[in-house]
Amino acid sequence: MNEERPYVSVVVPLYNEEDNVEDLHRELTAALARLERPYEILLVDDGSKDRTLERVSALAQRDPRVRVLRLRRNFGQTAAFSAGFDHARGEIIVTTDGDLQNDPADIPMLVGKLGEGYDLVCGWRRKRQDTFSRRLPSMIANRLISAATGVRLHDYGCSLKAMTAEVAKGLRLYGEMHRFIPAVASWMGVSLAEVVVNHRPRTRGTSKYGIDRTLRVLLDLFTVKFLLAYGTRPAHLFGFMGLSSFGTGFAILAYLSFIRLFMDQAIGGRPLLLLGVLLLLTGVILICVGLLAELLARTYHESQGKPIYVLKGSGAPPR
Repeated sequence: MNEERPYVSVVVPLYNEEDNVEDLHRELTAALARLERPYEILLVDDGSKDRTLERVSALAQRDPRVRVLRLRRNFGQTAAFSAGFDHARGEIIVTTDGDLQNDPADIPMLVGKLGEGYDLVCGWRRKRQDTFSRRLPSMIANRLISAATGVRLHDYGCSLKAMTAEVAKGLRLYGEMHRFIPAVASWMGVSLAEVVVNHRPRTRGTSKYGIDRTLRVLLDLFTVKFLLAYGTRPAHLFGFMGLSSFGTGFAILAYLSFIRLFMDQAIGGRPLLLLGVLLLLTGVILICVGLLAELLARTYHESQGKPIYVLKGSGAPPR
């Protein structure tokens, strides 16, 4: 291992990419040499079943700037990125993919943009070299994520990103949430930029993504939206819905009580009576759920000493 602390750490998750490893290393070293700063390359083998691990291990033997992280099984791209962030030593952390569709030659541009005062720089594959069947779901997902999170980007799915170590090590990623890094980081108050990057067609290996991944991303979107908006105040969400339901049910029952007491009309067989009772009870239940969620959120933060804020320049929030 190179004893000099790297300025840039490049994190690359790999899953069955044996044919791309050599070219990936060659292009990365050529691009990073242009920075004229010390660097390291973290190749994260995500439980590959081919010769990927053998080949990256050989690279690490030849190049001391290459470090290999081996996951015991295929945990997914999010877990691979998270492992890379935890073990990266650089002041700047760059992420890219292992299939060579992202162009390593764009890394100096992203690092340079980061030097303008941004905390996170995201790539935008404006001329994406994929089939329409892959581009259409991504376009829809980008619009949905931008609308739901308020962090408007053209391309949430681009793996090519550069960020400060402070931001990267403060992220807690689960599921398929690596594509939500800009939205999750927005809670930390990051300054964010998006730049156009080159995108190349896949020439070797096979894509690991299908329609099931799109569905998982949509489910994770609900999680991210909830955590960003109500992670520290869940009672506001459940309480608002509960009060709305309770208020509507109370108004319906008050109306039915009025016509029964003062207009002498029968209300026992009216569906409106059942609706009013249902809304009233639902409102009470939602309010109780909100209070329980509030207790759980406070217990979570206070028992583990997790703050509800992040100080700029202080690194990751304390745990």
